[in-house]
Amino acid sequence: MDVLKKLSPYVKPYSVIALLGPLLMCVEVAMDLLQPHLMQKMIDTGIANGDNRYVIKLGIFMLVSAFIGLFGGVGCSIFAARASVNTVTDLRRDVFRKTERFSSGNTDAFGAGKLITIVTNDIAAIQQSILLGLKVFVRGPLLFIGAIVIVWFTARELFPVLLIAIPILVAFIWFFSTRSGRLFLKVQKALDQVNTKLQEMLSGIRVIKAFDRGEYEKETFAEANGELMKRNRAAEQLILTLMPILMFLVNLGVVAGLWMGAIKVSAGTLQVGVILAFINYLNIMLNGLMGSSHVLMQIARSFPSAGRVLEVLETDIDITESNAPAVLPGRSGRLKFDDVTFRYQEGGEPVLDHVSFEANPGEVIGIIGATGSGKSSLTKLIPRLYDPESGSISIDGVDVRDVPLEDLRSRIGYVPQKAVLFSGSIGDNLRFGKEDADEGAMVGASDSAAAMEFIDRLEGRFDHVLTQGATNLSGGQKQRLSMARAFIKDADILVLDDTTSALDALSEASVQQGIREMGHDPTVFIVSSKISSIKEANQILLLDHGRIVAKGTHEELVATSEEYRAIYDAQRGKVMTSHE
Repeated sequence: MDVLKKLSPYVKPYSVIALLGPLLMCVEVAMDLLQPHLMQKMIDTGIANGDNRYVIKLGIFMLVSAFIGLFGGVGCSIFAARASVNTVTDLRRDVFRKTERFSSGNTDAFGAGKLITIVTNDIAAIQQSILLGLKVFVRGPLLFIGAIVIVWFTARELFPVLLIAIPILVAFIWFFSTRSGRLFLKVQKALDQVNTKLQEMLSGIRVIKAFDRGEYEKETFAEANGELMKRNRAAEQLILTLMPILMFLVNLGVVAGLWMGAIKVSAGTLQVGVILAFINYLNIMLNGLMGSSHVLMQIARSFPSAGRVLEVLETDIDITESNAPAVLPGRSGRLKFDDVTFRYQEGGEPVLDHVSFEANPGEVIGIIGATGSGKSSLTKLIPRLYDPESGSISIDGVDVRDVPLEDLRSRIGYVPQKAVLFSGSIGDNLRFGKEDADEGAMVGASDSAAAMEFIDRLEGRFDHVLTQGATNLSGGQKQRLSMARAFIKDADILVLDDTTSALDALSEASVQQGIREMGHDPTVFIVSSKISSIKEANQILLLDHGRIVAKGTHEELVATSEEYRAIYDAQRGKVMTSHE
């Protein structure tokens, strides 16, 4: 019930059309309940007495009531559909907006597969529950209760049959409904695993093919799919078992009604039409119970889904805004790390351990170190994709946690280690960095990123359409477009996280030249595993296991740091070997 209370605000804007649906359903139910009674009168009064005019009159009444019932049913379906679709559209919008605001830590905690399941399957289950609740769940109980009331007044002699059958029917429905809710929660969890596995396979399909691991992936997917099959089978079998049980119990009631009715007809205390009406009302009660049980199971199925949706909506976002936001200067770029420690999971090993350094406006800061030394993690803290566990990061003396996120991130051009482009045109992707960028700005940024040389060869140039994940571009082309998107932003701080790894030497040199020629002199952070990429930096940070073990210019580090000199000598040796 707490779940319903929390989701009720989403139904409230559509309460009028949500109420019209059940009201029109009442019209349909009333007409359905009237039909057996009219048939009884037609048989016992019209046909039994040979009164054809009375039979025709009741026949017309039955036809008119059928049309009225049709109007009520169609109207109910239309309004119920509108209310349910509009409600979940708003709900899906808010879930998307909340996940868009998630920190990287929040997203990691849920997992992409689970979030996809929530936005698709879970919200679809809620929509189906609302639709059935407004339509079938109103119809079922009304038919059931109405049939019982009419039988009490018109066929009281057969009412004992209902006194035995109804409690048994209700008990079965209650048991199956509560049981199905627990089973469908397991189904949703198994579906999360299937979605996660499918997403991993699609995003890593090239690696799978390159390593010839297709059979292994098929086996692991088969395991997840098999688990989903078992959970689904158990849940569906439970639901499908209910119908034959209810049919069996109702058929027993029909047999009992016929047996008792035959005895009373022979005794002259009951008319044949009453028995036929009683059987019809029994079938109406069956339809009402079946509809109600179906809705109850759907609602039971949607409760776990609603809980998962609320889990997203009620999640506390790790990256929060300050209650007393600070204002950065017009142009900023002086960035300082002061004793920063960071770990991805509480209690885990620190990824950055007491890191301190300062970067002045217009400087180029090179960051180098072995794999896993914390280079990329350091850059993720600058735009607050994560927050440090301790210590502080400041821009021009202002703690980044006190700066509004929109203001902070508008001043940072960030190029991730893995180039991420979106389906749409090249121009659409570049305008991610600057919405109002014209073609001149796109050409300038693309030139700085050494991207124009391949853009000019593409059909439509900036209107050239990229597929999902930009699979119609090479790795180097994607990296250059990703850099152009950051360059066009004209940011105070530019973060390049190992973005030249897929570039040849000439393209990399062109990018470095483009950075040097930027008119506004941003503070640039370049993460690289190659010393050649950061050799000209004003300051180089050498990381090892999350700590800065050396910092200075290239010449200073060659002279003072054994670790840096070892990397430099090893890379020079590789270069020499490659020319021999």
